[in-house]
Amino acid sequence: MNSILPADILALARRVVEDNAKLGRKIATAESCTGGLVAAALTEIPGSSAVLDRGFVTYSNQSKQQMLGVAEDIIESLGAVSVATAWAMAQGAIKHSLADVAVAISGVAGPDGGTAQKPVGTVVFAKAERGKAEINAEEMRLEGEGRGEIRYRAVLVALELLLP
Repeated sequence: MNSILPADILALARRVVEDNAKLGRKIATAESCTGGLVAAALTEIPGSSAVLDRGFVTYSNQSKQQMLGVAEDIIESLGAVSVATAWAMAQGAIKHSLADVAVAISGVAGPDGGTAQKPVGTVVFAKAERGKAEINAEEMRLEGEGRGEIRYRAVLVALELLLP
């Protein structure tokens, strides 16, 4: 077995590693609902050590605060699955790494945890670049048959965000 990950994720991860390596860019990930799958996909690619600086798996609210510096009031007032939280996660990943670009993912993969406002499949993505203040964050509704498919789709979106 060469990889436990699907071929399309590996192909996209290869593009991310190769394209960022050509530019000399370092990457960090800040993952919640994907549980480290984006970093895992990147590390499946030979040469990824030249690109991936580090990955933060911040599944709990407390870890988002401690490891990434997400303000408690953001999580309390807007929730862990919010554009503000994902943006703060991405900014924290830049601040606490040597990365030039970071992606953050927070969402409701299910089968439980969804609400009327944030149903299962609600995933928020953010991208931050060192030295740039522009906000690049978006909430999406990912369709899928179960938790695995929602997480799979989230990994694909996150990898796309890491392309230069």
